[in-house]
Amino acid sequence: MSNRVALGLGAGLVAVIAASSSLFVVDQTQVGVIYALGEIREVIAEPGLHAKLPPPFQNVVFLDRRIQTLDSPESRPIFTAEKKSVVVDWLVKWRIAEPRQFIRNNGVDLRNVDLRLSPVVQAAFNEEITKRTVGGMLASERDRVMTDVRNRLSEEAKAFGIEIVDVRVKRVDFVANITDSVYRRMESERKQVANQLRSQGSAEGEKIRADADRQREVIIAEAYRDAQKIKGEGDARASSLYAGAFGKDPQFAQFYRSLEAYRASFRNKQDVMVVDPSSDFFRAMRGGSAAPGPAKK
Repeated sequence: MSNRVALGLGAGLVAVIAASSSLFVVDQTQVGVIYALGEIREVIAEPGLHAKLPPPFQNVVFLDRRIQTLDSPESRPIFTAEKKSVVVDWLVKWRIAEPRQFIRNNGVDLRNVDLRLSPVVQAAFNEEITKRTVGGMLASERDRVMTDVRNRLSEEAKAFGIEIVDVRVKRVDFVANITDSVYRRMESERKQVANQLRSQGSAEGEKIRADADRQREVIIAEAYRDAQKIKGEGDARASSLYAGAFGKDPQFAQFYRSLEAYRASFRNKQDVMVVDPSSDFFRAMRGGSAAPGPAKK
């Protein structure tokens, strides 16, 4: 009885091991490839639980069916149609389209595709860029280059068992020595523009200052003219008042003129005058009239 139980357990264990090695799960992001003695027997693209013969009769290999990215491994200079050297960084999006063809040409390691596909992509870019100018690569024809490269790779990718999803140019730049030369030329042009703007600003500033000086002179002249006019009118008015006042009292007028003469004569303390005390100049000081007397015979 115990031997039968042991035999049953052993048979069950063998059955479990055989079942575990015969059943496998294909994920939705994978493709299952069944081998039989080194030959591809079946490619399973549907996700789920599947069965095969246990090893060594059959083995299964899984391939990633998601989109892969291939970046340019190195930046190599490429000559444009105008013989200028540029550096182009690119990327290619691809995925497995024919698992059998893929395994025959690349094995099961995706890195083998990167090593073999990179020179092909670089050659396609070289051929397309040599037909275009730098200005076209930087602006107008950039999309066209990517489209043409993608079309060229689509045919060549069939030999790899893959599908080209997209091709993109990440960067277009000059090589280092040309970049320095371009920057120096741009710097020189910017300095030239800056100097021109400074000259224009200086000329405009001189024009504004000259106009301001002219306006100042005009304003001063007009103010002086108006002041002289007002002053003349005031002097005329004062003279009229003086004439009216002096006409009413001639003796007071003569006395006032004498005082004005004294004030004008002795304006400075250092002034010295030598005159005759009996002259008309001092007659008012002695209380007499300042008018000259009749001539003596």
